[in-house]
Amino acid sequence: MGLIKLNKMEFYAYHGCFDEETKVGNYFTVDLEVKTDTCKAEASDNIEDALNYVSVYKIVAAEMAIPSKILENVAKRIMTALFNAFPNQILHLEVTVAKMNPPLGGKMESVSVTLEE
Repeated sequence: MGLIKLNKMEFYAYHGCFDEETKVGNYFTVDLEVKTDTCKAEASDNIEDALNYVSVYKIVAAEMAIPSKILENVAKRIMTALFNAFPNQILHLEVTVAKMNPPLGGKMESVSVTLEE
């Protein structure tokens, strides 16, 4: 069993409830933790036997490009897309989507939502 992490993937996207957020956009980060069986890849040293990180990243990027009002929706779409793309490889998935410097009326680094399945 292996745990693969893609940390602090950064995107500029147009997620938000306020009109300004959907027009101006903001920076977001996405963290993933994927539990998968790595035994075959460990022995073969072949990308065909592994969960391909490039493919995972491309799926996340495609989902981040679709505007949503709330982070919960973004995180769930990422999870669904990854489970659909790798139905026999992903055993457990945790996704965290963070909005940097959110417009909440005070100074803060980010707000985030984490979903796992």
